[in-house]
Amino acid sequence: MNQKEWLAIEQARDLLRLTDRATLAEIKRAYRRLSKLHHPDTAQTVDEQSGEQMVRITAAYELLLRYCNEYRFPLQRKEGEGEDLDIYDPEDWWQARFGQDPLWSGGNLARCGHSVGMQGVCERTETH
Repeated sequence: MNQKEWLAIEQARDLLRLTDRATLAEIKRAYRRLSKLHHPDTAQTVDEQSGEQMVRITAAYELLLRYCNEYRFPLQRKEGEGEDLDIYDPEDWWQARFGQDPLWSGGNLARCGHSVGMQGVCERTETH
């Protein structure tokens, strides 16, 4: 993108009264808000200046939408980026820490590690 195109995008941003970083939803909201003020069908005072302003607002909106549609998002991490991310799935993390605990594991294990029966005691009859 060259300097002339960036200048046009900055002018469009200023015309729609957007911040330096705006989402697509914010761009649409700004356009709709300004359209209600300047569109000949909804403006309180209809004059030639508001019609011209509506044309500029629409051109700015279309330019920003075109820029957003052509933007390429990175789909791959850069080298060394995100190395401190958690490598565990939340369920794996929980099982690694509390998997054998009868209270937190969700399983029915007695303190000895065997299954618990209906009475809450170890089902194995053999001695531990």
